[in-house]
Amino acid sequence: MAACTRGLVARPFGIKTRLKVSCNHGDVRMPVSRQRLVSCKSVSAKSMLPLSFSSQRFRRLSKKHGLHLRCSSKSSAPQSRDTPPKRDTGIASEKEWGINLLDEEVKEFGTNEDGSTWYRESGEDLGENGYRCRWAHMGGQNHDGSVEWKETWWEKSDWTGYKELGAEKSGKNAEGDSWWETWKEVLYQDEWSNLARIERGAEKQAKSGTEDAGWYEKWWEKYDAKGWTEKGAHKYGRLNEQSWWEKWGEHYDGRGFVLKWTDKWAETKLGTRWGDKWEEKFFAGIGSRQGETWHVSPAGERWSRTWGEEHFGDGKVHKYGKSTTGESWDIVVDEETFYESEPHYGWADVVGDSTQLLSIKPVERPPGVFPDFGSSTPPETDDPGPGPTVPPPDQ
Repeated sequence: MAACTRGLVARPFGIKTRLKVSCNHGDVRMPVSRQRLVSCKSVSAKSMLPLSFSSQRFRRLSKKHGLHLRCSSKSSAPQSRDTPPKRDTGIASEKEWGINLLDEEVKEFGTNEDGSTWYRESGEDLGENGYRCRWAHMGGQNHDGSVEWKETWWEKSDWTGYKELGAEKSGKNAEGDSWWETWKEVLYQDEWSNLARIERGAEKQAKSGTEDAGWYEKWWEKYDAKGWTEKGAHKYGRLNEQSWWEKWGEHYDGRGFVLKWTDKWAETKLGTRWGDKWEEKFFAGIGSRQGETWHVSPAGERWSRTWGEEHFGDGKVHKYGKSTTGESWDIVVDEETFYESEPHYGWADVVGDSTQLLSIKPVERPPGVFPDFGSSTPPETDDPGPGPTVPPPDQ
């Protein structure tokens, strides 16, 4: 049986997918055209079940026995919704993933008329301190294994109030294109502040089978009940001779302090490199902004322009800067200060969009048994800390 700590995935059998990669100002975009060819003996593609399970179609199983069924008109194969993830779409919502877990244990597999195979299983793992993990795995491949898909769903809980909802999927097609995506949201109690926290995260990647092209993204969001918020992303892309990176982060302490930063850079195999970064810090109308734009030629010649602003909170702003070509400025101007002291999407928003996570039911705790908060494992920290972690070359 698959372990709950896993959560892997890959691509639909019987589905033809063409993955195209093109460059558009540093973007790698992968549009997908799909054609469903799935059939299962006497079952037509039109009568296929959606990927969500129907409890009326499966028998309840004990934890010691699994159910093995061949494909028939009474049990049709799962249809994968897996497609290459889209770039710059952030963290999807619960509704977009549509996670639907069964209360029964299920173990099935089958073969379709075109020779493609499929499997589907679900179960539950129990552990100490009220740990419970409900999970579901499904997947399939075509007759020669050149097209494959996998998808996993899970939810976890324990007596400390820890709750986790997650999904992972991956795939490949006959052209050699491959992709992978994972998503997770977590509710837990912070051990230092005793405040409830919700964290959301996503990782996505895709790789072309015909070109030297691909991309990767990692997104995270963290919230607590008093308004403390952190958000960020790391992105990377490559298309033949060009590669590019982007990192950004936001931090709100819930009492008015704000830190934001962005760092972007790119390079070619010929040796040309360029980038741009900036950072701002504000509290109660007083703060600063600073940044740099730079470029390095294949011969190693470097150009850069640095700039900064000091906001005094009285309508006065000190602006200064210089470049390697000799330009410079240092002035004080009358100017209003604008910045966001609160995130546009905060604690109330994430609570409202996490109804499935909040509704996860832990194992019932016996009378007189108390939760062990020391044994509860907090979520992994994805944020490497504020500010750019990899400076541009030659700095």
